[in-house]
Amino acid sequence: MVHTKVVFAVNSAEQSDMLLAQLLTLGFDGFEESDGRLLAYIDSVQFDESAINSLAAELGISFETEAVPSQNWNEVWESNFSPVVVEGFCTIRADFHDIKVDTPYEIVITPKMSFGTGHHATTQLVMLMMKDVQMKGLSVLDFGAGTGVLAIMAEKLGAGPIMAIDNDDWCVENATENIARNKCTQIIVKKGSLEIADNYDMILANINRHILLQYMPMLATKLVQGGLIIMSGLLVEDREIITSSAENNGFKSARYMEQNGWIALEFIKL
Repeated sequence: MVHTKVVFAVNSAEQSDMLLAQLLTLGFDGFEESDGRLLAYIDSVQFDESAINSLAAELGISFETEAVPSQNWNEVWESNFSPVVVEGFCTIRADFHDIKVDTPYEIVITPKMSFGTGHHATTQLVMLMMKDVQMKGLSVLDFGAGTGVLAIMAEKLGAGPIMAIDNDDWCVENATENIARNKCTQIIVKKGSLEIADNYDMILANINRHILLQYMPMLATKLVQGGLIIMSGLLVEDREIITSSAENNGFKSARYMEQNGWIALEFIKL
């Protein structure tokens, strides 16, 4: 598999976050931020240069592209991957890190090309919302699982059974590896979208605005009455349209969290 690396010259953290949100909707699945640049990675088969040209023109930024074999991309990713501590709650580290862990929970992942290593604000926001939910015995769906880190967190908090689904082969492979590495026994990983899911007490949907709006009616059918759904992958300006769509589909707003311009929203199924 060959990936295309696109290097964007960004002017601010806000512009980088805005760009990242747009790139997620275009299928990009790996990101690095360094010295005024955002590096984004996508399977070359999915790469649409015309869409990137339009996006760059809209934001007034320049970019360069490069073909990167997967193995080289992984080496770069690993060399830049640092442990993440989610507010004294959970430490997320790579298998090659040898560090002292002082948090109640620890997740060990193999950082490959899946989104959701714990570095991004949206992953941390979802985890912080999960922290305050009594999850023991809840059935959980991780919709758009990526690395599987949220499904793993759910099991560590006592949930089960858990279904982790993603439509990307690499994510399914990586999530399966990470689940085994963390000795989880309550999680099943499947390739596909929401259509293959059953009904659950809780849904974790850290994806993006476009996918959430597209699947909002179906999400409502996959959650039991009184169940919780946490949505993220969203910017502050997405709050109104997501909340409106959720309420129109039988959800009631429960909680809101914000970090660095990104948000997580919790709803209850009425």
